[in-house]
Formats: sequence, structure tokens, C-alpha cells
Amino acid sequence: MLHPFQNKPKALFTCVLLLTGCAVGPDYHRPDTISLDQYHIPEGWTLATPQDDHIPSNWWALYNDPKLNELENKVAQSNQTLAQKEATYRQSLAVIQATQAGLFPILNLDTNVNRSKFSGGSINFASGIIFNTYSASMQASWTPDLWGSVRRSIEANEATADSDMALVAATLLSLQSQLAVDYFQLRSDDSQIKMLTDTVAADQKYLELTQDRYTSGVAALTDVLLAKSQLKIAQSQLVDVGVNRAQMEHGVAVLIGQSASHFHLPFFPLPEIPLIPKPPLGLSSNLLQRRPDIASAERGAAAASAQIGVAQAAFFPTFSITGNDGFQSSRYQQLLTQPNGTWGITPDILQPLFDAGLRQANKAQAIAAYDQAVANYRELVIEALQNVEDNLSAQSILTNELVFQDEAVKASQETLDLTVDQYQEGIVNYLIVATAQATLLTAQVNEINVRARQLIASIQLMEALGGGWEVQLK
Repeated sequence: MLHPFQNKPKALFTCVLLLTGCAVGPDYHRPDTISLDQYHIPEGWTLATPQDDHIPSNWWALYNDPKLNELENKVAQSNQTLAQKEATYRQSLAVIQATQAGLFPILNLDTNVNRSKFSGGSINFASGIIFNTYSASMQASWTPDLWGSVRRSIEANEATADSDMALVAATLLSLQSQLAVDYFQLRSDDSQIKMLTDTVAADQKYLELTQDRYTSGVAALTDVLLAKSQLKIAQSQLVDVGVNRAQMEHGVAVLIGQSASHFHLPFFPLPEIPLIPKPPLGLSSNLLQRRPDIASAERGAAAASAQIGVAQAAFFPTFSITGNDGFQSSRYQQLLTQPNGTWGITPDILQPLFDAGLRQANKAQAIAAYDQAVANYRELVIEALQNVEDNLSAQSILTNELVFQDEAVKASQETLDLTVDQYQEGIVNYLIVATAQATLLTAQVNEINVRARQLIASIQLMEALGGGWEVQLK
């Protein structure tokens, strides 16, 4: 059956297709940032060549710690914060698919059977007649994307999905870094426990020494009390370190998605000279590609830019067309015959005239949201450079500090050994020994803390450089 409107479809659809090539609103360009100069390279570091400017994705393996490797592999598998971010990314992908559907017509098949009875007051029908009506039709509707509102929405949603994908990587990197920090802090606590255990044993011997001398009548009771005080101080510090160790252990458990009450890490002090890798330093401009949080923020700016186009398209008229083609009959045996054919077409143009400034306000909001996203992106770039410089400086400064701290421990140990000998010979009183004990304990604690801070600065530098992440987004 040939319908009258079928004679002129080509011109209509040609015009529509030409119009759908238009997309109002600004085309996105990556925002400018501050000039990315070369890093301030500390002494002992060199600038890596482009072919060597790469951090492995499993950067924690550079610390050569099998237990850390085992724990890090569990983060991506079991961490619930990461699972939330990954689910958000999958939602973003689904939103893209849903938005893309707006570019295409909607097609429905409608079939129904209607049984009716007219009242006695009907003019054209006798009272009490009951009859059936059978119908089957295809219904179609389409709203062409004349001004690019749907395409800008797709653009925004694709950028949002890219941002969410980068955010998954940023979250994973942050979790991996936090795990490494907690792990090495725990091992640093183990080093302090070992050192304090040795200190308690030594202080116990010093207490016995003063008791023997007091019993022999060559030392005062104050010597015994002072030695006992030093012993109790060391014992108290030993107990206190256990609190921080337990908290670090619980933090590791949460990061790998396990119950803190059923998780335990064995006692394992740091080596005297822990391995502290130096990641390759490339050009600072590479941060824009290697920091997933920066990539996420940049894609957020792209999404915000596209939303301006969506708001701009609302100022233009909307064209839609609805049609149906089918059959209707009182006898189902004759339903699909030509005389029972039906059709209809309804074009519609909607032009907003007055909305009390709603569309203008929506556009202003979209522009402000874009400005906010750009400012956030630029701020992250500045902060990223600060992160790198902070940890480069920390690495250099702590290396120098550790040299002095090692010398302080050696000098303090020699002082204590000398004063104990002098005390046994009666040359000095025990107050001198107690002072040497306290000085040595402070120096040993500081040395362990500096080594831990070195490791933490190294880990944070790995994170600041992107941790081996490198994905080219749109």
C-alpha cells in the first residue's frame, strides 16, 4: 500500500541529516597550565633519557621485599574502595550507551484486541451490540539531534567515563602507596621493638650492677633508683611502640580487604641499610601523561565543556516526528488485508518562548562548572610538581641527615661504654651513666625514624611520578 507521504521522504530526511551535522557550543581544547620546567635534580640523581624514563607498573617490586609484593597484589583484587570506583566507571560506560540511544528512532510493535458494547443512546448503533476490534501497528518516533544536544551529551559522558577510568587508576595508586607506607612503618616499628628489647636487656644489667654496688656499700641508693627509672622508661617505650604497630597492621588488613581481627604480619625488622630505589626522573611535562589524577581532572574539564553545548542547544527549537503504520479490523481473519490498513504521521516543532531565564541560568551554570573544572586541573598540576619536588628534597636531605644520625649513634654508644667503665671504677656517679643511656636511646630512635622517613619519601615520590601509570586518553 502506497501512502501519500511516501512520495517526498528523501528531501525531508536530507534536510534533517544536514542539520544534524551541527553541534552548538564550544569545541574543547586542553587548558593551558603553568610552564613545566625541569625538576630541581638533587645531587646523586640524573635526568633519565626518554627511552629510560619509565617506572614499572609494579613499582613496589623495586624494594625487593617478597612480603610487600604479596600484599600489593591483593589490593587490586580485594580492596573495597577500589571496587566502588570500578563500579562507578562501569556506570559511566552504561550512561554513554544510554545517551547514544537518543540519536536513533524508537520503534515499537503494538497489538491489541478490544471488546466493546455501545449504550442504548448511541445514534449509529443498535442498543446492546457487542463487537471486537483487532489492531496491529508499528509505531515510530524520532527526535533528530539538530543542534548537537545529544552529541554533546555523549561527548560529556565519554569524557566522564575517561575521567572515572583514570580515577580508578589514581585510587589504585594511592592505595598501593598507602599500603607500602603502612608496611614499612610497621617494619620500622619492628626495628624499634628490637632496639628497645636490647635496650631493656642492657638496662636490666645496669640495674643489677647498681644493686651489687649498693649492696657492697660503694654506691648510693639513688644510683639504684636512677637505673630502675631508666629501665622502666625503656620498657614503657617498648610497650608504646606496640600500639602503633597494631594500628599499622590493622591498616594493612583493611587495604587488602581483610578483617583486622584475623590478620597478622610476623615480626620483621628493617635491615640496617634498607634498599631505597631511585625512580628515573624524566621531563616534568611527562606528569601530564603519568599522573592518573591529573588525567582524571583534565577529562573532567572536557566533560564540563561539552555540557556548555548541551545548555546552548536548549535555546533552539526541537523537531520530532511520530508515525504509525498498521492494520485494524473487527475480524481477525481479515486483519492483515489491504482495506484494513491504517497509518498516521505527526511532525512536531517546539520552540521555547519564555522560561523566566531558566535556560540562560543553566548555561551560566555550565560555564561556571567548566571554569571550576579547569581551575581544579591547573591546581592539580601545580600540586603534582610540588609533590615531586617535596619528595626529591626529602630524599636528598634525609640521606645527609642519616650520615650524622649514624655518627650520633656510634658516639653515643662509645660514650655509654666509657661512662659505665668509669662508674665501675668509681670515677663518675650514675647520673652520668643515665644521661649517656638516654642520649643513646634518643639517637637510636631518631636513626630508625630517619630510615623510615627515607623509605616513605621514596614511596611518595613513586606515587608523585605516577607509579608507572601511562595511558593516553582522548
